[in-house]
Amino acid sequence: MHPTAARVRSRLAEAGLDVDVRELEESTRTAPEAAAAVGCELGQIVKSLLFVDGDEPVLVLCAGDRRVDPARVGADVRQARAAEVREITGFAIGGVPPLGHERPLRTLVDASLARYDTVWCAAGTPRALFAAPRERLVAAIPGAEVRDVGETS
Repeated sequence: MHPTAARVRSRLAEAGLDVDVRELEESTRTAPEAAAAVGCELGQIVKSLLFVDGDEPVLVLCAGDRRVDPARVGADVRQARAAEVREITGFAIGGVPPLGHERPLRTLVDASLARYDTVWCAAGTPRALFAAPRERLVAAIPGAEVRDVGETS
């Protein structure tokens, strides 16, 4: 297993999520690629997107079939640049997991994910992911705030 995916698996276990991190030959970097690779609905893919609200990083977990509306995240919000994503989370775009980052992050969870009992998330690399019961995933994220942050794409 790739060392980054193994690190994510370990951090997930520390958070109380005992999941099977899968490494695939095909890319899971984008939501459509991930959904096709595991055979699930596009909305079951959790996009872990980093935004900056003023000076504060905010991780937004959005359903794969929706787009984040920055105005629903905060007043002075912009999407983080690739270098910021890596610096703040410890992961590159396309592999950012929903938790287990280098430092704690304020996390908003798209309320539309409630449509699904099971969701799929990146596990540190653009070819690694894991499935988790949605409720257990949200419960494992300290201070996670569930709210409507997106719109249909």
